[in-house]
This record gives sequence, structure tokens and C-alpha cells, in this order.
Amino acid sequence: MQNDPLVLRGKPVSEAIKSDLESRIAALLPKGVKPGLTAVLVGEDPASQVYVRSKERQSAKLGFNSQVLRLPTETSEDDLLALVEDLNQDSEVHGILVQLPLPKGIDSQKVIEAIDPEKDVDGFHPVNVGKLVLGLEGFVSCTPAGILEIIKYYNIETEGKHVVVVGRSNIVGKPMANLMIQKRALGNATVTLVHTRTPDMSIHTRQADILIAAAGAPEFIGADMVKDGAVVIDVGINRVDDASKERGYRLVGDVDYQAVLEKVSAITPVPGGVGPMTIAMLLSNTVKSAENSLK
Repeated sequence: MQNDPLVLRGKPVSEAIKSDLESRIAALLPKGVKPGLTAVLVGEDPASQVYVRSKERQSAKLGFNSQVLRLPTETSEDDLLALVEDLNQDSEVHGILVQLPLPKGIDSQKVIEAIDPEKDVDGFHPVNVGKLVLGLEGFVSCTPAGILEIIKYYNIETEGKHVVVVGRSNIVGKPMANLMIQKRALGNATVTLVHTRTPDMSIHTRQADILIAAAGAPEFIGADMVKDGAVVIDVGINRVDDASKERGYRLVGDVDYQAVLEKVSAITPVPGGVGPMTIAMLLSNTVKSAENSLK
């Protein structure tokens, strides 16, 4: 039994990263380079609008050349691809972020592949995904990169550990599994990836020294699925109805936090765990791109 698990909060980690970015940006400015991040938002998706506003606010706070291009829902795929190509050619733009999901009729993968891999600060382009798999230097998708930073900040040992990743999305599950098997300090783990077609998933999750839940299902991971003393990293953020709340809902992760709390050695809260890391790593990737532009 763990009565006092370590709560892995993302805010101090993200603040440390942004503090480091401030000095790196200060070193770029005398060289005539100001990190430039352009977000493209197509349509009126409410969650996307909130997310993009947060990115815009935080990048401006660090002194980025930050802009959001808001396009109507009826924007054609050809027009969006033409805009991406213009941004590829703009030397003042170091990071291009096309906010997903895109409206029906636009092929998201086609748009992702149109972004210059050197400006793909989301880390979704096949070139960057391939570099990740091969262990080469490139842009890593922001949420998995942020989880690595949490692991580093809180001195969680990964070498020789059994990591179980729940979920096989291109954004979290697949890159996370690939990061953890890399032959380096924040890796060297034995990795199992489970998903919706895995029979009796709990057989695998109960073996995890480090359990990373990215299933997209509210409170899916219960106490019976977690080993005593495990480290649990909850990537999920789900709205569930709650009449007792003023807004009519509450946010929960993919892990039943209260149920597993007494079993684990460390756990990320929801909200306030992995969430703050995603934007921090987007900003970090943009500064890295700006630095690369000098080479």
C-alpha cells in the first residue's frame, strides 16, 4: 500500500521549461531571429479555439512572433494547402501548427505531409515520425515529449522497467511506445502497447512498472488494473456530466484517480498533470526550429 504517492504535477515542469526557453530566446534576438509560430484554425470547433487561444497567449508571453490564422469552415483543401506552402516559404515562421480536427472534406494527413518537416513543431510529419523511430534528431509530438520531461523532472527510473502504454493513437500511443524503447537514459524500457482489441487488457496493465494511459475513455483504468507501487501517467482528459458542478460537468482522466491513489507510488492528476506539458513542448519545438534556422 502506498499512502503518500508522489503527485506528478505538470505546472512546475512546464515553468522550468519556459524559463529555459527565455534564455534561449534572448540568445537568438541579437542574431536577428525571433521565434515565429503560426497556428492555422479552420472552422469553429470550440475545443480547438480554446486550445489555440492558450497557445497564442503563452507564445506571445515568451516574446514569440505569434499569429493565428482563422479560416472559415468552408475553406477548401486546395486553399489550405496553398496557405501551408506560403508559410513554408516564410523565413520568419519557424513553426507551423494546423489545428486538428479539420472540417469534413479536408484530408488531414495530406495537410500534415504538406508542412515542411523543419517547421513541423507538432511532430506529426512522417519524416519526424520516422526520425523518432530510428532514434534520430527531429521534432517529437508534444504530448509524449512532455511526458518524458515529467519523467525526467521527477527522477523516475525507466531503464529496465516494464512500461505499458494504453492506446495506439499516432499522437500519443505510438510515439510514446517508441520513445520508451530508445537506447538512452529516458528510455531503455521494455514496452507493451495495448489497445481496444487486446483481450483481457488488465493482464498486461497489472505488469506495468510505469503505466501510461491514453485510451480516451473516462476512468477506464481501475484499481484492479494497476500493480502496487506502479507509476501512473494519465494522458486522458474527458468531460463527464456532474450536476453538482456550476458548469454541469467535471474533467476526469482515463484513470480512476481516487481508486488507484492508495496503490501507486506516483501519479499525474487530471487536470494539472500532462496537460500543461503539451503547449510547453510546442513552444520548445518552435525555439529549437528557430535555432536550427541559423545552422
